[in-house]
Amino acid sequence: MSRNSLLQQTMGLGPAWQPRDSWFEQHPAILLQAKIAADAATDAGITPASPQAMQDAMDAEPIAIQLATADAAPAPLPVMPPSPEPSPLAASVATAIVQARPEQTLDWPQLERQVADCQRCRLCETRTQTVFGRGNPKARWLLIGEAPGEQEDRQGLPFVGKAGQLLDNMLAATGLDREQDVYIANVLKCRPPGNRNPAPDEIAACHGYLQQQIHHIQPTLILALGRFAAQTLLQTEESIGRLRGQVHRYQDVPMVVSYHPAYLLRNQPDKAKAWQDLLLAKRVFEQAGGN
Repeated sequence: MSRNSLLQQTMGLGPAWQPRDSWFEQHPAILLQAKIAADAATDAGITPASPQAMQDAMDAEPIAIQLATADAAPAPLPVMPPSPEPSPLAASVATAIVQARPEQTLDWPQLERQVADCQRCRLCETRTQTVFGRGNPKARWLLIGEAPGEQEDRQGLPFVGKAGQLLDNMLAATGLDREQDVYIANVLKCRPPGNRNPAPDEIAACHGYLQQQIHHIQPTLILALGRFAAQTLLQTEESIGRLRGQVHRYQDVPMVVSYHPAYLLRNQPDKAKAWQDLLLAKRVFEQAGGN
């Protein structure tokens, strides 16, 4: 079994798709593009080449579709267009953050202790324990999830159980070790009862903790996992389907959005999209000077 097939099997993806002979040349989208180009040339007074001449040219100089190499210039990264005006919910979150108390800069152990003892919002009344984060605080990759779930609340660690195992496998498939190469944190440090969506004042209460974590880690890349994490960081209510596949910026750090592993366990076909997001994140990381 090839290495690529092994990685796909580890992530639960199907076999690699292979196009049949002449599939690209005869694909309806390609034929339509050729017709549009020919019509445009005719309108401009240019005699379009015959289909046979175009085919001969394609045979003479085939188009290479391959990954960028060290000798080839990297393709431009997809950049998210300017965001529209924030939604009412995003605006209320932003207002709550602005109104939150100013943060005193703490060193890492002090920050951990402050989070563990936090009573800034009502979530302290229902949690088992806080979930500060996990991984290497000096890592260049920062993964930000949504909020602790039931298992995370019990164990005090983010992304445990089957969702954590899937995340570990996906990271390993890209050559990343969960404990050494990445740091994982959440927007919220306490579990909302029943895994409900957090309220704006709860987000604001935890906002300073996440900002200090980002300040200490100084990541080269941020990977936002899940709809709520992405919407909170970008202050938008756009769907994750519209946010993924683009390069955003959060506090001038490149950020890529992808699905939460727990969602992928319920929606297996979207694993392929999550794999594409990881490849995009790796490409962004490398182009940003990451090793």
